[in-house]
Amino acid sequence: MEQPENHTQHYSETRFWNKLAHYAKKAGAEVVEKALWLYYGAQDPKTPAWAKTVMIGALGYFIFPLDAIPDFAPLVGYTDDLGMIVAAIGTVAMHISDETKTKAREKMQQWFG
Repeated sequence: MEQPENHTQHYSETRFWNKLAHYAKKAGAEVVEKALWLYYGAQDPKTPAWAKTVMIGALGYFIFPLDAIPDFAPLVGYTDDLGMIVAAIGTVAMHISDETKTKAREKMQQWFG
């Protein structure tokens, strides 16, 4: 699997929110929740720079339109995105605070009820 840091140049806040807005239901709650963990974790000033790089790199991969499995592929389109996100979370888990998870949960409630 590629390293998340390789995709930092593809990340932007606007592109992240646009992708979630258009594909949240299709990607599914698990992908969206974990992506939000990374997003809010990267916003946290207590997160070290190296961890932010991993988080933003994974989000860049999520946003990048030419990933390993095209997002429009039925049933499997977001499995590579989830894999990259989970790998990043495994690397930076100790820097994802309860506050970050709460923000993600609140956003999930807004979108998925």
